[in-house]
Formats: sequence, structure tokens, C-alpha cells
Amino acid sequence: MSHPIVWVHADCLSPTNPALTNYPGAPALFVWDDALLTEWRISFKRIVFIYECLLELPVVIRRGDVVSKLLNFAAEQRADRIVTSPSPSPRFKAISTRIAAKVPLQIVPLAPFVRPSVPLDLGRFSRYWRAVEADAMRPPD
Repeated sequence: MSHPIVWVHADCLSPTNPALTNYPGAPALFVWDDALLTEWRISFKRIVFIYECLLELPVVIRRGDVVSKLLNFAAEQRADRIVTSPSPSPRFKAISTRIAAKVPLQIVPLAPFVRPSVPLDLGRFSRYWRAVEADAMRPPD
């Protein structure tokens, strides 16, 4: 019998997150990444925005080391795997590698918001948005 948990991360805080929609009712977890909060010095305004998004999702919220919190939650739920959505973040890749070494990790494909024609700077949303705005605001074909 399949019994996953869903890892919701800040790069996919949507109610249409495919990891959530493909596994309705599965326990879901968001982890405030202490190391990331310290390293990136994320503004209070952005933290509030993320929190407000989380309030609209069926998730448990914890804080600390993402890998250990996810593995502990998976054990608590007796999960057979962790399911999530993809992210272009190098940090996501590193966390995913650590998780997959301990528990099966399934990354559910996500329809891209935009298909950029240039390399993206993911350090600041404003730089990212300037690079993709024209494509993102173009009406669908």
C-alpha cells in the first residue's frame, strides 16, 4: 500500500502544487530552513508572504534542518516515500540528494510558469522577474 508524505517547499506554495494534488490527503510538511533563513537574510516581508501562502495549504509547519525534519516526519507518518515538486534551486538539489540517500524521493513534474530564453538569476525575485516578465505576461498560444 502506498503511503507517502508530501514535502512542500517555498518554490511551490500553490494549492495546485502537483505533489499535493496527486496525493490528496497525504500528510504534508513545510520546513522553515534555519540555515537558509540565516544565510540569505530573508526579509520579514517575504517571510510573512510565505507564511500567508502556507495558511492556504494543508501542511504541517516545522522549523530546523530540512532533511532531518522531513525524515522524522516521514518516520512519524510511517511513510514509504517523500513526494515533492521540482525546484531550480541548487539548495533543493542538495537537500533532495540527502533525502534520496535515506528514503525514496519522488519529484512530481511541474508545468513551467515560463520557459526562459536566458539563464536565470535566482538570487533575487526582481532580477528573475525582469528576465521572464515579457514571456510570463504573454497570452497563451
